[in-house]
Amino acid sequence: MPGFKVKVKWGKNVYNDIELNTDEHPLVFKAQIFTLTGVQPDRQKVMLKGAQLKDDGWGDLPVKNGATFLMLGTADELALEPEKKTVFMEDLSEAELNTKLDLPAGLVNLGNTCYMNATVQCLKMVPELKKSLVELRPQGSSGLVDSLSEVFRSMQTGSCVPPLLLLGALHRAVPRFAEKGPNGGLCQQDASECWTEMVRLMQSGLPAQNSNKHNSLVEQYMGGRMSVTLQCTESDTEPPLVSEENFLHLSCFIGQETGHMNSGLKAKIKEQISKMSSSLSRDAVYTKTSLIDRLPAYLTVQFVRFYYKEREAVNAKILKDVKFPLQFDAWELCTPRLQALIEPTRAKFKEIEDQKTQDALEGKDKPKPSKGVEPMEVDKDLEAQPYSFTDDPGSNNSGYYELQAVLTHRGRSSSSGHYVAWVKGDSPDTWYKCDDDVVSPVTDKEILKLSGGGDWHVAYMLLYGPKVLKVPKKPAEEPMSEN
Repeated sequence: MPGFKVKVKWGKNVYNDIELNTDEHPLVFKAQIFTLTGVQPDRQKVMLKGAQLKDDGWGDLPVKNGATFLMLGTADELALEPEKKTVFMEDLSEAELNTKLDLPAGLVNLGNTCYMNATVQCLKMVPELKKSLVELRPQGSSGLVDSLSEVFRSMQTGSCVPPLLLLGALHRAVPRFAEKGPNGGLCQQDASECWTEMVRLMQSGLPAQNSNKHNSLVEQYMGGRMSVTLQCTESDTEPPLVSEENFLHLSCFIGQETGHMNSGLKAKIKEQISKMSSSLSRDAVYTKTSLIDRLPAYLTVQFVRFYYKEREAVNAKILKDVKFPLQFDAWELCTPRLQALIEPTRAKFKEIEDQKTQDALEGKDKPKPSKGVEPMEVDKDLEAQPYSFTDDPGSNNSGYYELQAVLTHRGRSSSSGHYVAWVKGDSPDTWYKCDDDVVSPVTDKEILKLSGGGDWHVAYMLLYGPKVLKVPKKPAEEPMSEN
């Protein structure tokens, strides 16, 4: 890919070492200029040696390293109309409608970029990750972490965001995502691969918080540890081999008998493999047992729905209906050591649930909050407890999770079709469907319909967050009387 470092002169200001790639859309370059100058891309007049840069292509511009572009344009706000006109809902754009209805911000599809948009919407549901990116100080580079930081900040306004810089950064970091089809447009990509690459790049770009156990924030809040034991089934004298493996997601393999996510995950706890035996000096059958020894606060589950069909040379899709829960318990996937550690918090959860049941039997239970009531108002008498172990911030200390986001695919191949993100809202039972720039509210019942079985949207990646224990607040102590 042709990459250059150029200068941009705007009035008395000169910006050096701006990265430019002529394989990317010119609007990506204009978006970089916008971040530096505040001049909107549609108000920029960019010229090189008297020739103007067009929005539809680079033309014959003599681009080379060190070239100086001249940019004309003003960053002043446009004058407001003197009279306030009546605006009807049907006259609003999708972005304006989202702002009026207090919906999450959408992302503009830049041409087969729904896979990237859906991934960003789901990753934004990790609060610690979002906070770290929003507060990140720009490094002046055009790397993926900086670009994602800019997108997250822009999305806080509630308006629809065109992720031009992020797309350019993703193309530079993962060149295969910049592949183009016969018509010259960008090819559709696999959202799971995009998710993996984004997480990998953030893993090296975001430091851990208040922890000396982890190197990165991603590893701290989204990374788990697996204890793996290999036992030779053909030798009674060969000792078991025990090792540790780190993971950033769990894979749910779909077989003929797989009808639920839980069974798909548990199927991988024990499996038979063949490997060289040191005691038998030949290949032998081993039982491989894989159990989780560290649960992350945010657990990612990938449904392995695509397999390669050699005859058609495509990643074909498994449409089988596989149910998934809104609340997930990882107890059966854990080592005995971890089960012992999470048991005290689980006991507190049970104590609270038992009390709720007793109150209901005695008619003391509180009425359910109506839709639109803020959780802070509902839980004002409750106090949230830490969801991590004291010595391991970013872990899960109960094994209980609540679904936060679902990334779905509609179509028959990972390199075609359409990707959409479905994210949980703040109010009870409220979710949002983030279909590029169109964001609309849905219910949790509609989320459960994403389990597959047809050509409707099918769950591909799931993001679970920690279920937070809430206990009654302790009454404030009255000040002691001086008498």
